[in-house]
Amino acid sequence: MAVTVKRALISVSDKTGIVDFAKDLTALGVEIISTGGTYKLLKENDVPVIEVSDVTGFPEMLDGRVKTLHPMIHGGLLARRDLPEHMSAIAEKGIGPIDMVVVNLYPFKQTVLKDENDLENIVENIDIGGPSMIRAAAKNYRSVAVITAPEQYAPVLEQMRDGGLQEPLLARLMAEAFVATANYDNMIALQMNGRFCEGGFPASFPVPTEKVMDLRYGENPNQKAAFYADPFTKGPTVAKMQQLHGKELSYNNILDMDKALDICMDFEKPTAVVMKHTNPCGLASADTIHEAFVTAYNVDPLSAFGCVICLNRVCEADVANEVAQHFVEVVVAPDFTPEAVEIMTKKKNIRLMKTGCPIGPSERVREYKMKKVQGGLLVQTDEDVVVDRNKLQVITKRAPTEEEIDAMLFAWKLAKHVTSNCVVYVKGERAVGIGAGQMSRVDSAKIATMKANEPTQGCVMASDAFFPFRDGVDEAAKAGVTAIIQPGGSIRDQEVIDAANEHNIAMVFTGCRVFRH
Repeated sequence: MAVTVKRALISVSDKTGIVDFAKDLTALGVEIISTGGTYKLLKENDVPVIEVSDVTGFPEMLDGRVKTLHPMIHGGLLARRDLPEHMSAIAEKGIGPIDMVVVNLYPFKQTVLKDENDLENIVENIDIGGPSMIRAAAKNYRSVAVITAPEQYAPVLEQMRDGGLQEPLLARLMAEAFVATANYDNMIALQMNGRFCEGGFPASFPVPTEKVMDLRYGENPNQKAAFYADPFTKGPTVAKMQQLHGKELSYNNILDMDKALDICMDFEKPTAVVMKHTNPCGLASADTIHEAFVTAYNVDPLSAFGCVICLNRVCEADVANEVAQHFVEVVVAPDFTPEAVEIMTKKKNIRLMKTGCPIGPSERVREYKMKKVQGGLLVQTDEDVVVDRNKLQVITKRAPTEEEIDAMLFAWKLAKHVTSNCVVYVKGERAVGIGAGQMSRVDSAKIATMKANEPTQGCVMASDAFFPFRDGVDEAAKAGVTAIIQPGGSIRDQEVIDAANEHNIAMVFTGCRVFRH
């Protein structure tokens, strides 16, 4: 049976479209109750409106903290219209039914983003009455319409004009209302946990999100997908990028963009990352971003077909001309010059993604890392492993040269972003061969050699975890590797060290593992 709205309570922080909506409700014969700033706005725009205090018989108090928390409001929302005893109870107390609640909540997120250090103002922007009214109306959704966003106004008015609100729409509004209050509470919980339980994991992990877009599909065309953003995200992130050109992003594009950006954030010098299927197939730093890109792309040009590229400097015309010679899915950069945009937009589908802020170590913000598993959620801190060259443990007869140490530190930064088990070969500040995601480490070493697009003689090697056997070192020797950086910690470390000494390879231990599953 359709619900006829005779009485509505409106109290909104986001006042987009609310005057027109209220006028439309009035035209349909709806009596409007309101509070505070919303009441004032409606009154100023000649909308007939009754103040909440006139309904409750009780003035607002405690600086507005108490306005709608009253039986005259919540009785009117929660009374079930299909239960005569409920309707008799509110009639006995002189409580009139309220058939619609239009509420969006205090701007908690905006307050945090404006000044995260103003705790007093943040606390004052934790809404109490709003969520209470939303939850009450949502609980009684078969009789009460609950509206929590301006985009809901149009479909509600359409049904009201057609004879009344139908249960499918009321149920959808109810579901969206509970999502709104849950996300609001999650934002508050995450902020307070981060402030007062630093490094701690709460009993239930709050994950506030805001929908950015629906995606064409997920990893595969048979899967549906959407992209959500952390409302408090900072620094350069995929969620905050501006798309300047190209078709819509895919699920896989977003994964590769995130990984490529994560790598670029580790480097100060002009650096380019070439990403394919969540693993880098090219990485280089150089004196110019043009040189860095050309070098990175040529590490493995076969794998780079259909890649995602990340640059930590503005993309200019010389880089754009190089990119335009290849099939590239996405280019991420702090910005693009007009000439670069003109060159690359000749390609219809390439996505140009602008972070709008620098990309580098000083811009990185550490967040919890989460992975959904069947029936659960894994959460871990985002701890960076900074390796101090002065604390590297030299465990071979030959100590590495300064040039080898420089190359090994570059290789270590690369290895910590490649899927485990991984082995990478590096010369100077460029990748030469990348062996990613193998079940055995020696196979990763063989693949790194196989993937190299130039001679591996004179390379250094980095391994994200220890060598369980000497065979990985033997493969490195075949490739002409002169120095190895690895965590150490195997029960066969001495066997591995002996192999390095036999091949006159310098080896250092970092003492920390950097698995990436």
